[in-house]
Amino acid sequence: MTEETRDIIARVKVLREIEEISREELSRELGFDSAEYAQWESGEKDFPIGPLVEIAARFKVDLTELINGKPSRLTTYCITRAGGAPEVSRRPMYTYWNLAYKFHNKRGEPFLVEANPETENKPLSLNTHPGHEFDYVLEGRLLMSVGGHEEELGPGDAIYYDSSEPHGMKALGGGRARFLAIIL
Repeated sequence: MTEETRDIIARVKVLREIEEISREELSRELGFDSAEYAQWESGEKDFPIGPLVEIAARFKVDLTELINGKPSRLTTYCITRAGGAPEVSRRPMYTYWNLAYKFHNKRGEPFLVEANPETENKPLSLNTHPGHEFDYVLEGRLLMSVGGHEEELGPGDAIYYDSSEPHGMKALGGGRARFLAIIL
């Protein structure tokens, strides 16, 4: 387990303890499987980004602060220059860059996501989280699965979906796939 993961787990636990809510109560309230939530909080599995968005919203903290311990401060606008977005490594098959990490009280979380090309021959990893998600493919080919339906997406293709449905994606064609993901 990385130091970043330990720090995220510690911040989530502190938020729960401040409000005197158990793991089971939180997972039930947010619609997470309690056994899977226990694995996230124990560090057996990494917290996916979607549940972290929901946890941050539940406790009324900014996702940026939950992930890296530093508060965002901007409320009118923020610019993230090319190459300036902080990397958020949550799951080995994806790399995320937080595109609005400086903006406080966001209504959505925009990320640049790269699907690792080495995942093509591995089974599709599915997850769920409350809310909706919008994904726009910038480069490469992406296999997208939502609610048991699979679609191949290429540059310029977009998908909007209910993220409480099991969903996942992986790069196709031996190369990386990069896409814009906005979690609402």
